[in-house]
Amino acid sequence: MQVASAYIHIPFCEHICYYCDFNKVFLKGQPVDDYVDMLVEEMKYTIDQYPTNQLKTIFVGGGTPTVLNENQLKKLCEGIRANLPFVDGEFTFEANPGDLSMDKLNILKEYGVNRLSFGVQSFNDDLLKKIGRTHTSKDVYQTIHKAQSAGFTNISIDLIYSLPGQTEEDFKETLNKAFELELPHYSSYSLIVEPKTIFYNLMKKGKLHLPSEESEANMYSLLMNEMEKHGYAQYEISNFSKPGYESKHNLVYWDNEEYFGFGAGAHSYLSGTRKSNIGPIKKYIEKIQDKQLPIFEENVLSSAEKMEEHMFLGLRKNEGISIAQFNNRYDKPLLTVFEKPIKAMVEKGWLEIKEGYVRLTKEGRFFGNEVFQSFLVL
Repeated sequence: MQVASAYIHIPFCEHICYYCDFNKVFLKGQPVDDYVDMLVEEMKYTIDQYPTNQLKTIFVGGGTPTVLNENQLKKLCEGIRANLPFVDGEFTFEANPGDLSMDKLNILKEYGVNRLSFGVQSFNDDLLKKIGRTHTSKDVYQTIHKAQSAGFTNISIDLIYSLPGQTEEDFKETLNKAFELELPHYSSYSLIVEPKTIFYNLMKKGKLHLPSEESEANMYSLLMNEMEKHGYAQYEISNFSKPGYESKHNLVYWDNEEYFGFGAGAHSYLSGTRKSNIGPIKKYIEKIQDKQLPIFEENVLSSAEKMEEHMFLGLRKNEGISIAQFNNRYDKPLLTVFEKPIKAMVEKGWLEIKEGYVRLTKEGRFFGNEVFQSFLVL
């Protein structure tokens, strides 16, 4: 069996951001040590059940992985190294600005972490408060400088646009400050108001004032133009990098390859089956203490579902989908299987067929969700 990657979920946060809908809880009073122990056990049980060749990437996300104390962080990294078939490759930790001490950075370095991804979101301190972040732009500069002095060179930051009360000028200013850091990778997403978030509750009460759709489109256009101007290639709808610094882990998802998901609420894709883990932390811990894998739900994909997923995931990439690769993988001709939606989207000017690939046009990137939904037809 060949599984490409592993995602590891740390669900603890010192505060909850107003837009976040990931599986997370306040750190205080949580059984963090037990959680880390059981996370390592889950890795052991899973690899016993699904032996695989070398993994290409590992990504530790959250929540906030770096809220773990030094001992917990060390135990987690030791557990990863002892149980997962991973020697070299991309090893990423998510972090919040202001969370990382030199001691924690040195532990990450010691265990071979070679990529850091910081949730910056904005360089406007007033906006950061509005969205429930506790760091300031000053924390961003200090933390990134600290990470660089610890020897980290592959650093990415996330930015969000179309935030409540945000103007196009403000987003341009945030981009300018981001470029001053001269990092090799940037991700930037439009705010999506998800159910069960503080922003969703405010929106229902009419108290969340977001920029117009036109303004959001202008911010996305600005993002693409500024990234290109500063020498960053857009390789996916929301991701930009210098050559060779693309997120190899995220490319595993977009290439529809298989991956492990460890931790409460984590998702995995193994042997053509999508699985999700139990979300509540105590139930997750209890399940593993009972020597069982903490599976909550399993969905065995049909051939049609696999092809649909291949389309809406792969079309996120700027290079698009290789027609030859699709034909070989599914033993069916892509241009016949999806003849109708491709024809409709080409006529709209949102898709193009070029050099053996089906891909979004530049205009099509603004209508990605509509294009993706058009492939849910089988």
